[in-house]
Amino acid sequence: MHVHASHRQTIPTMKTTLVFLTLAFHALALYAQDQEIPMTPSYWETDMERVEFITHRSVLAAQGLDGGAQLFLKDIVFTDGTIEFDVELNNPGFVGINFRQSEDRDESENFYIRAFWPVSPLSRTTLQYATVVDSMSLWDLTDDYQAAALLHREGWNHVKLVISGRQMRAYVNDMDRPALHVPILEGATETGGISLGGNAIFANLVIRPGVTEDLPAVAGYDPTINDTRYLRDWWVALPVDFPFGRDLVLDLPSMFGGEVDSDLPDSTTKWTPIRTEHRALVNLSRPFGLTPAGKRRLVWIKTTLTSATAQRRRLDLGFSDEIWVFVNGQFLHTDTNYYATPGMKEPRGRTTIDNASIVLPLVEGENELLIGIANSFFGWGLIARLDDTEGITLN
Repeated sequence: MHVHASHRQTIPTMKTTLVFLTLAFHALALYAQDQEIPMTPSYWETDMERVEFITHRSVLAAQGLDGGAQLFLKDIVFTDGTIEFDVELNNPGFVGINFRQSEDRDESENFYIRAFWPVSPLSRTTLQYATVVDSMSLWDLTDDYQAAALLHREGWNHVKLVISGRQMRAYVNDMDRPALHVPILEGATETGGISLGGNAIFANLVIRPGVTEDLPAVAGYDPTINDTRYLRDWWVALPVDFPFGRDLVLDLPSMFGGEVDSDLPDSTTKWTPIRTEHRALVNLSRPFGLTPAGKRRLVWIKTTLTSATAQRRRLDLGFSDEIWVFVNGQFLHTDTNYYATPGMKEPRGRTTIDNASIVLPLVEGENELLIGIANSFFGWGLIARLDDTEGITLN
């Protein structure tokens, strides 16, 4: 039988394709297998002075010592799937897991338990998700991502995380009902390492790559998305050092002539556009990173409100950690929201739209809203919402 030359060339190509498909199938099957991670030193990078590898309740375990362990899993890169582990909360403190952790460990997604006994099963601050930016947890910018859970002080607590693209469900002890649903994971990483941390005992870690149940990979619902009252488009200047003990210096006349040098922006200030992230948050931690320990920084943001008439509008603000508010150069308001200080706002120093309310005296035409924001403690940001947008054009 005569075989055309072109047909002869396709035969090995088809065989090669079948071989590749077979290899790919086996690789996928291997990828989908459960990865049971032993709690032994060869699987973990850690400070051995703060971790003890033991047998606890008949299984291999790792116990945090001296205020808490950090255990970094070796040779595993996690993207999507299910992570399960057991933890005994034998000491008070923060206990959790980082995933999609960058190689320098400065960026990750973080889920943790606040085990400060007694823990009420109705306390919505028991569980928290927060992204980590520049080695800093943004817990105080993510009040939305907290939830309650029934914890056991004695014995194992079983934790299960289902992670799919931009979403996560977290189960604690009750595997039929998620304790916490995060519709939008806010980290910058899509894949990375896994680590455990806290003054607790960890065991029975299992990773199921690609097993995401019915959880969609696309970002879920943002509760602010349909609300046109939020101010979303701003301009931002570069941050400057602003030492503790120093108050804002305003434009003031001098009795000796001239004016006092102020901390307000002037004609030389350079501005860059910045748009809010999910939950209408101006996330200043993202572009400007961690404020070094013991330091304090100040940044200015501004936007324009164009009003059809002279009117007064209420502005609700969430902020961290200090603010100074001006409209058309008029100083209106200053406030603080440092955790565990007398000026702390509810809920306990976190950034929510309920932190402060002020009245804006708007003139007909353009109005410049200028806000100074200082930071020295964890997340840095602002949320702003008008009570009404009738007769107002934003930015």
